[in-house]
Amino acid sequence: MTLMLWSALVFSACTRAPVGPVGALAPGGWTLDNNQRAKLSDYKGKVVVLDFYATWCEPCRAETPRLVELQRQYTAQGLQVIGLNVGGEEDREQVPNYAKQFGIQYPLAFPDDELADGYLGDNQNIPQALVFDRHGTMVKRFVGYSESSGAELERVVKASLSQ
Repeated sequence: MTLMLWSALVFSACTRAPVGPVGALAPGGWTLDNNQRAKLSDYKGKVVVLDFYATWCEPCRAETPRLVELQRQYTAQGLQVIGLNVGGEEDREQVPNYAKQFGIQYPLAFPDDELADGYLGDNQNIPQALVFDRHGTMVKRFVGYSESSGAELERVVKASLSQ
């Protein structure tokens, strides 16, 4: 498959999809590395980026530095990035090294099946970054990663933070 065709397939999946009330579309939540539970509604009032990734996924690895920088730059304005590992059971043990390698300061967690299925059910490609506004409404869904999609992700985050 040519790079142009692959890019067209990946980015044609990007959508602007309202989800409704916080957590309404995809029930469930995630488990943090300290076994604490969390869900999207816990972050009401913040702009949230849920990033579905795997440590072995090269586009995910390309996206991670951008997410680290977004979290660093916009924390004070109310941004919360949350990495949700969907790399499978065997990938779980790689997460601490991944966090260390990339200097990740945002939470890394493991989503419930119902949460992952609710958001990724129609397209299992990763990475996927879902941006939610301060009310828990999905503003944009990014499937795949490139420098241009990273710039658009930052634009959407900044716009959401300013509302």
